[in-house]
Amino acid sequence: MTSPKTVAALAIAAMTLAGSTATGQPLARRLTARLDSTPLDRHVWGVAVLGRTDRLIFGRNADRLFMPASNNKLLVTAVASRRLKAGWTTTTSVYGSGPVVAGILGGDLILYGRGDPTWTRRCYAIEPTPPEACEPSSDARLRRLAGQLRAAGITTIAGALVGDGSYFEPTLTHPTWEQDDLVWGFAAPVSGLGFNENVVVATVTAGSAPGQLPQVALDPDIGGLAVEVRARTVPAGQPADLTWRRSEDGRHVVVEGTIRVGDSDRSSLAVPDPNRFAALAFARVLADSGIVIRGGVAGTTDSLVTRAARAGTPLATVESRPVEDWIFAILNVSQNWFAETLLKQLGAQFGTGASWAEGLRIERRFLVDSMRLDSTQFFPHDGSGLSAKNLASPLVFATVLAAMRRHPRYPAFAAGMPRSGATGSLRNRFQTTPVMHQVRAKTGSIGQVNTLSGYLDADSTLAARPRPCRTFSVQANHHTLGGRTMIQAIDSVIVEIARDTPCAQAPPGVAKPVSSP
Repeated sequence: MTSPKTVAALAIAAMTLAGSTATGQPLARRLTARLDSTPLDRHVWGVAVLGRTDRLIFGRNADRLFMPASNNKLLVTAVASRRLKAGWTTTTSVYGSGPVVAGILGGDLILYGRGDPTWTRRCYAIEPTPPEACEPSSDARLRRLAGQLRAAGITTIAGALVGDGSYFEPTLTHPTWEQDDLVWGFAAPVSGLGFNENVVVATVTAGSAPGQLPQVALDPDIGGLAVEVRARTVPAGQPADLTWRRSEDGRHVVVEGTIRVGDSDRSSLAVPDPNRFAALAFARVLADSGIVIRGGVAGTTDSLVTRAARAGTPLATVESRPVEDWIFAILNVSQNWFAETLLKQLGAQFGTGASWAEGLRIERRFLVDSMRLDSTQFFPHDGSGLSAKNLASPLVFATVLAAMRRHPRYPAFAAGMPRSGATGSLRNRFQTTPVMHQVRAKTGSIGQVNTLSGYLDADSTLAARPRPCRTFSVQANHHTLGGRTMIQAIDSVIVEIARDTPCAQAPPGVAKPVSSP
């Protein structure tokens, strides 16, 4: 028997491929008919469509509040693009709490982070990807720091290696994030010091026979995550269901449930102490460099612990990748941890401290004062959109996108925007539609929420220009269709928006004049 969700998905896919039966009708009538059709009429829709002059040409609940999911990332990246100077970087420093005598540091070694999220293996460009756009490993910058210590003649640390994340506030996870999310890598803790996106990949492999405990392999396996195994192996024909959760004290994770003989499961898990995690990674690099640590490894968020040491001259320093690369990761693959780090940086650079509250204050003031947003139409709670308390109207996102398109910093902002058919979260969308390669937009998804905001644009370049074919924001809340089906529904709306624009017909990379409003 075919499920209702499958029937809905097939109906939506058919509508998308076949096109509207009322193509000659005005845009407003066609979109209203589409959103009022079964099964889309059961759910809450917010849509704002701007024409080439940035005038609203269609709105459905355009000024009402919706949970935006990762569309929220458009706000923090837009503000950062405008406020942080081009090429802005932050630094990580290494300090000593004692003198260096005959190659021995007579005290602790302090690894002090100032909110650099780029200690991770990642590329920061779409194809073709130049080598300089990629970080080959998560510990590349740690190796640079170790090299500077070796060059200074240091061979032994008499005290401990301390990972210090106190440049950011001590609150590591947002208070409005769901507790069940905190075990996962997409809700990684946000400190002034981090490594490998504060994530460990756990691979669970079933035992060789039913009843046996499965084996768990961690990457990187440096001691930053302890796993308690309560799962068991079951015969190949039985149902399997592995679940992960944080322990009651939050110090380790627990894997429970069942896994079938011959199967394996891979999960990205958040580390509980990002500061110690980064220090453990540095300790491994130092050992590889021949530097001995006698006093162990620790982490802290208490700035008083290392204040005296940080008053001196650093022993080593390394810069982050430029902020444009942070924005690329946030928009292109929707990296939550980068977004939260960037938000706290706004608080550090333009406010009174690197906190969620201060970052949001700076973000909100800029959006109201400089982009002229209606302050009653957006209420952000974090940078990534993971919080279900985030609220914003479709008109807010369309307005921000339009303002960025006219701004000289648009190329840096748009470079990370996913483009249909290219690297990023739109890679596999719109493939059989007339707007293939013409959609540049940010996706969003949390429970019962799917969103898409961006541009319909036949121009493949990133030059700032004020007239995309259409600027749009589509917000779907409180739906029961499932993510895949609702994504197809949203895509069908975008195709409908494009039917009376040159974007739907232009070949990739070729801009055509736009005559519609």
